[in-house]
Amino acid sequence: MDIRHYRFNRITLDPNKCFGKPCIRGMRMPVASILSYLASGMTVDEILREWPELEREDVHQALAYASWAMEERVVSLEPAGAA
Repeated sequence: MDIRHYRFNRITLDPNKCFGKPCIRGMRMPVASILSYLASGMTVDEILREWPELEREDVHQALAYASWAMEERVVSLEPAGAA
C-alpha cells in the first residue's frame, strides 16, 4: 500500500517496495537513485530519456524532498554525558 507524502504528492512510501525507501509515484524508483544520477553528472533530460516512465516534475520533487529532508538542524558537538 503506497502512502503519499503529506507535502510531496509524487513521493510515496511502501514498506513492501524498495525496503520502504521514499519512491516516485509508487514505482520502484527510489528518490535516492534519482539524486545519485544527478550527482554523477546526468542531466534531467538524460534521466528522462533513460527512464521514460519518469516525468520532469518527478525529478524536481525528488530534489525538493531531499532538500526538505536535509533541512538545517542544530546538532550538539559535545559528546553525550559531557558536563
